[in-house]
Amino acid sequence: MESTVKLYSLNYKEAKTYLFATLFVLGNIALPQLCHLIPQGGFIFLPIYFFTLIGAYKYGMRVGLLTAILSPIINCLLFGMPALAMLPAILVKSVVLAIAAALIAHRAQKVSLLLMFAVVLTYQFVGGIFEAIQTGSITASLQDVRLGLPGLLFQIFGGWAFIRFLIRK
Repeated sequence: MESTVKLYSLNYKEAKTYLFATLFVLGNIALPQLCHLIPQGGFIFLPIYFFTLIGAYKYGMRVGLLTAILSPIINCLLFGMPALAMLPAILVKSVVLAIAAALIAHRAQKVSLLLMFAVVLTYQFVGGIFEAIQTGSITASLQDVRLGLPGLLFQIFGGWAFIRFLIRK
């Protein structure tokens, strides 16, 4: 279940960086809207992170960081989700996700379920610590794991499958 991948490390001078970031931000806008049609869908499926994971893993840290920062801010401004109070924690998790995905992909030069698990575990652990400090509540920081297990599994298995799909294109 491991594949060697052609990974990219696009820089900020390349138009492709902004094209891919725009596509992934659009994905991170559309997917949460679909998930929010289900009660508690955002908390269960954690959709705001999915295309950040894909963008950073496949196209590098710059695409990942643009996606990680712009997606939650645009969603908050357009739809009020995430709520402004949750925005700092989501931004920290998104940025950590982009960095972890890009670094792990660059170092491994392959995609596997174990590597996807490592990326998700990293951003949840670091982001959870930040959220616990920000809210003063360990319960709040564990919400992604408690309620969002389907979303975390979707990130691992769906991210792995989507990147493998992109390999073939």
